[in-house]
Amino acid sequence: MIHDPLFSLTGARVLITGGGGAICSLVAKSFLERGATVVLHDFSLEKVDDVRKSFEGLGAKVFTIASDLSIPENCASMVNEAALLMGGLDVLVNGAGINRRKPISEVSVDDFEAISAINLRAVFFASQAAHAVMKVNGGGKIINISSINARYSYATNSVYAATKAAVSSLTRTCALEWAKDGIRVNCLEPGIVKTEFTKPLWDDSDRAKWLNDVTPLHRLSNPEELIGAVIFLASEASSYITGQAIILDGGLTTGGDWDSYKNR
Repeated sequence: MIHDPLFSLTGARVLITGGGGAICSLVAKSFLERGATVVLHDFSLEKVDDVRKSFEGLGAKVFTIASDLSIPENCASMVNEAALLMGGLDVLVNGAGINRRKPISEVSVDDFEAISAINLRAVFFASQAAHAVMKVNGGGKIINISSINARYSYATNSVYAATKAAVSSLTRTCALEWAKDGIRVNCLEPGIVKTEFTKPLWDDSDRAKWLNDVTPLHRLSNPEELIGAVIFLASEASSYITGQAIILDGGLTTGGDWDSYKNR
């Protein structure tokens, strides 16, 4: 168990969507190590149950929920079930996301609707439901996992980038409306994190070398490198921060060769 007064999450009740993925499973582990109770949500119960089993040695409280968040009603049901399991809700991490890389001319209505449903609509309605619960409890924190594509896009990524831009915008509006209820809303805008989700971008050795070359830190990030920012936003260390985005991209969007990057 990790104890730090400023970054402590002892007693925090946390719901994480996309909990079966590489990034959010590590986020869950970091919360548990700091004394939180966690509900992991994913589309596949088997997936989140496997993640839960990997935490057994931590002696922590972990619950799992599975449902399809592309159905709006399931978003509220998930939040309410999580709050019932934990006796409340203090932190929501909206981490679920999908992508289908295609040129704009090849994007179908199904592609557009599928990506939008998970990346944006689910974030909206899960946050709406979390607000209702957190308001009664006296406050809370919502952390949205956006992307640097909220600011800069690249070819074959149109719908994904548009949804992430919307999530970053939604973060600011939620923060504005819900500050009076003691709810802080922020987001992360990571660059390319080396996971299965981003494998099409880094699996080719020539592309990987090029990505390293154009990034000021000369490497892609690992999932572990997002943890510090999530803990910061969930803890009292960020008590006066709301409506903000933290960019974690190795300097790509500030000093990197973005013009070269965006066309790849």
